[in-house]
Amino acid sequence: MKPIIEYSDFRQYMLDYYEERKRRSVFSWREFSKLAGFTSSSYMKVVCDGKSKLSRVGVERTGAAMGLVGFEMEYFRALVEFGQSEVEEKKKAAYERMLSIARDHKVRVMEGDLFEFYDSWQNPVVRELAPMMPGATPGEMAKMCYSEVSAAEVQQSLNFLTKAGLLKKAGDGSFAQAETSIKGTPDATRLALRGMHRMMSRLATPSIDLPVEERNFSGVTMGLSRESYERIVKVLDECRRQVISIAAEDQNADQVYRLNLQLFPLTRKVEECENEKV
Repeated sequence: MKPIIEYSDFRQYMLDYYEERKRRSVFSWREFSKLAGFTSSSYMKVVCDGKSKLSRVGVERTGAAMGLVGFEMEYFRALVEFGQSEVEEKKKAAYERMLSIARDHKVRVMEGDLFEFYDSWQNPVVRELAPMMPGATPGEMAKMCYSEVSAAEVQQSLNFLTKAGLLKKAGDGSFAQAETSIKGTPDATRLALRGMHRMMSRLATPSIDLPVEERNFSGVTMGLSRESYERIVKVLDECRRQVISIAAEDQNADQVYRLNLQLFPLTRKVEECENEKV
């Protein structure tokens, strides 16, 4: 079984613990629940199935039942907070605690790279820009960006991207994109991407003032049912895949672009308002 600091899903850790104990000796959900001090014989299974949450007291009892102490218990507390919190700020704070504990104990979590990659808009921009400018200094790259960024920040991105295996540096100082992609659990990916979407949405606003030959803005306001919404999402997904395919085939890229596909509600559902009147 992997060390707990290699996990980003507390339910998966609990399930792996249960399976490991069961493999070595007779062990049941009833016994697991009893060890954690729960009266319900199936409570641990209900939690692992995502049908119930652990309270603060439950976290302590469950951690103790699994023999967690010291930094492992601290990590488990943050792990549960990350998995159960519905408030983005709390999830992010919990995830940062997890990464900090992992780093302190010399464990490299790939999802940490995911989190750091999307933590700043310049990381994906520099990853695209650096291969286009062989031999360019960080200062020269910084001047290419419409949004203000310093040479030091570009250098920081280059260092991170190289360390994470997202850029490869040649002997002549030029950069090439590596095939490596950063992936994480769906929960971690959603959290990381939310911040990136916010940053990119803000960067889109001033680009409205660019010449129309360099940017494309369009939009439509419409009424939709859930069924129509899901059909449109599928169309947008297919459009995005085609756009990525076109970009991947381009051998003469000389500028970094960002495409935001945004479909979002401007109002609440009509039935919600009608229900409030009742």
